[in-house]
Amino acid sequence: MASADKQNTVKQNTGRQNNPATARRAKLEEARRQERARERRSRIITLSVGVLVVAGLVVGGGYLMNAADEQDKAEAQAKTSPVTGEKSWDKLTQNHVEKTVDYPMNPPVGGDHNPVWMNCDGDVYTQSIPKENAVHSLEHGAVWVTYTSKAKPADIEKLNERVASTPYSLMSPVEDQAAPLMLSAWGKQLTVKSATDARVAQFFTKYVQGPQTPEPGAACTGGIAK
Repeated sequence: MASADKQNTVKQNTGRQNNPATARRAKLEEARRQERARERRSRIITLSVGVLVVAGLVVGGGYLMNAADEQDKAEAQAKTSPVTGEKSWDKLTQNHVEKTVDYPMNPPVGGDHNPVWMNCDGDVYTQSIPKENAVHSLEHGAVWVTYTSKAKPADIEKLNERVASTPYSLMSPVEDQAAPLMLSAWGKQLTVKSATDARVAQFFTKYVQGPQTPEPGAACTGGIAK
């Protein structure tokens, strides 16, 4: 009888010893299960985000390519289409002279000019500049924006920004010209009423280093900076 009681006591003690170990193992297994579940969710999220990013790049890349193609087409059309309302002169002389020149148009778009050009690397002049030097800039392929005191400040500011960001262009006041806002290139001239006129952008696109340029690639720096 005593032996049976002893065996029961041993079984109870063993059960008490095993229960904590079993509980710890169960907790460990549960923790591992939860960790595996978190890793699985993380992989699914990462893959999903990756798919979305790739899809976005494909769509965005396609959009950017289409936008670039459209811009190229617009520029090509601007270069090949005539600028509505522009005036043209041909057979303009290109002699270098040290004297003042009496030009048949104002501002001048070509003809004899000073041996030194006005700097035209996006240069904005707030005072009048010698026309003979500006004509030399046109010979190098620059577009010259001119205005009078009757021009609206907002138009002057907008054209100022365009010129300042455009190599081979310059801007200055010409008080005795026929209209408040005018654009000139070698042999070409355009009068506009507003800086937002679509022909302004076309004029720049077509004539900055355009086909009318007598000396394409010639410098627009190293001249006169007034």
